[in-house]
Amino acid sequence: MRAPRPFFFTVFFTASPPRAAAASSSCRRSLLPYSGFTLISTFNPTLPAFYIRPKRINNHEELRCRIRILSRSASNLRLPSVSGSRIFCEDLSGQDAGCEWCRSDGLSASCCFVEANMVAGKASSSVSVSAPQLGGGSGFVDHGLSEADPDVRSIIDKEKQRQFKSLELIASENFTSRAVMEAVGSCLTNKYSEGLPGKRYYGGNEHIDELETLCQQRALAAFRLDKNKWGVNVQPLSGSPANFEVYTAILNPHDRIMGLDLPHGGHLSHGFMTPKRRVSGTSIYFESMPYRLDETTGIVDYDMLEKTANLFRPKLIIAGASAYPRDFDYPRMRKIADAVGAFLMMDMAHISGLVAASVVADPFEYCDIVTTTTHKSLRGPRGGMIFFRKDPVLGVDLESAINNAVFPGLQGGPHNHTIGGLAVCLKHAQSLEFKDYQNKVVSNCRALASRLVELGYKLVSGGSDNHLVLVDLRPLGIDGARVEKILDMASITLNKNSVPGDKSALVPGGIRIGSPAMTTRGFTEKEFIAVADFIHEGVKITLDAKPLAPGSKLQEFLKFVATSDFPLIDRVSDLRSRVEALTTQFPIPGFNKNGKDQAVCNILEAAVRLW
Repeated sequence: MRAPRPFFFTVFFTASPPRAAAASSSCRRSLLPYSGFTLISTFNPTLPAFYIRPKRINNHEELRCRIRILSRSASNLRLPSVSGSRIFCEDLSGQDAGCEWCRSDGLSASCCFVEANMVAGKASSSVSVSAPQLGGGSGFVDHGLSEADPDVRSIIDKEKQRQFKSLELIASENFTSRAVMEAVGSCLTNKYSEGLPGKRYYGGNEHIDELETLCQQRALAAFRLDKNKWGVNVQPLSGSPANFEVYTAILNPHDRIMGLDLPHGGHLSHGFMTPKRRVSGTSIYFESMPYRLDETTGIVDYDMLEKTANLFRPKLIIAGASAYPRDFDYPRMRKIADAVGAFLMMDMAHISGLVAASVVADPFEYCDIVTTTTHKSLRGPRGGMIFFRKDPVLGVDLESAINNAVFPGLQGGPHNHTIGGLAVCLKHAQSLEFKDYQNKVVSNCRALASRLVELGYKLVSGGSDNHLVLVDLRPLGIDGARVEKILDMASITLNKNSVPGDKSALVPGGIRIGSPAMTTRGFTEKEFIAVADFIHEGVKITLDAKPLAPGSKLQEFLKFVATSDFPLIDRVSDLRSRVEALTTQFPIPGFNKNGKDQAVCNILEAAVRLW
């Protein structure tokens, strides 16, 4: 008896060539009573009939596909994403017939199958594989994830369910497309390609060169840049590496930089340090002086920035933030940089999608260098890009300096699968659909902000021009860390965040809320108003829970609410049920509206493409 193979559907494609017509008819009659198969569809004699029997349905995209061979004339099969393919025989009750390739024509008693991993929705392979030649590789290499590592498969499935059920409000997160995930999970991950297109250390890179060049072209087009004036490196592994590569390209150790202070919305990689510790590599290798917000308005204090720059004389001024809900004044920052002889760099990691869609101010007109991640509002894979002016700036050839800083300076071979996914997302970033999406990101965020103000919350800067809202909870006597925990228990995912005047990044006074991810799933202003109400309810639960905790420390609170006898658990559970009732009406890539794996739903469509 063949060992059971859980976690997959079994699909049969029953060929009907003239030679096997009688056997085909016989098998179709016997499939239902013997094996519990369901006839899905019958086509003309040149196409297969489809029988499907769920063994155990689990929500993943890798499916085990069995193609039924009723004639030797059907042995030349075109399979998509073939992995771990092999030939075997079973009789109609599932018993092993004891042969590897059917040597008889007694097809009413036993049938040959080709078994292969298939990711539904992918295009058919361009290579026709003769069935007897399939298989023979290492079991671990050839097996799908469910067989090779069910532990990891289980964790991925649980995370997918969490994402599907949760309100995803972390401003730096998004749901990328199936097409991007397909590229990231492709054979591109196998290739080493140190260097730039046409200048590789390894051979066999003609297609990788084609891909990276296409990605560069699309990056410039997505941001409406003249290729004669701007260049781009698409190899950075993410945003922080991209930033550090810029620093090492144009600065010497201990040169001076200025970036927005972390408690005022800046990023670690912009030079953050405390009086006792140089926190990031940027502050370790370079001398950093922060600029800050005007705490009365929540807007960058450009007057103080100008005064500080004139005294500190930085070589680089960094615009950009991780928690700033307003546009930067690029003309003013350009003027300040020119006055002190500094480079001006924009880290647009959070807003790159908004910039591409022209719904926020454009930094390229004023900046010398622009860096970004690619997975936030841009909705691509987890990577980075560095844009640079081609003309020398302050006597520096930025193109040569930055490219050399990326490789061989700080990286080796680029992640070609990521570059493939990035090329896909940059194509979409040029579409009208993408522009419409980004407009909705902004309008949804403003609806959220307006409702929070109606509910009595204090927002840093009073509102938002982009994709995020920063809520100051200190007037309520509560902190962001406790609110984050209670909301997380209610399937609302956001993050605690420092606000101007905070002294602790671990127990900050605010929360950061973003609109990109749920806008991707289809939320409108109506749903974001409901989101504000959900958050408000979670804050009230937190306020009621805080005095019940056995101590005043955060860790005591976190342990208290995690116990089975937490007295407010019913309120949290009720909120969670209502949150999930809303979120599960909206699909994520790979899931349909019922939470079913979209690959399962598309299997018949994919099967048709086999023939």
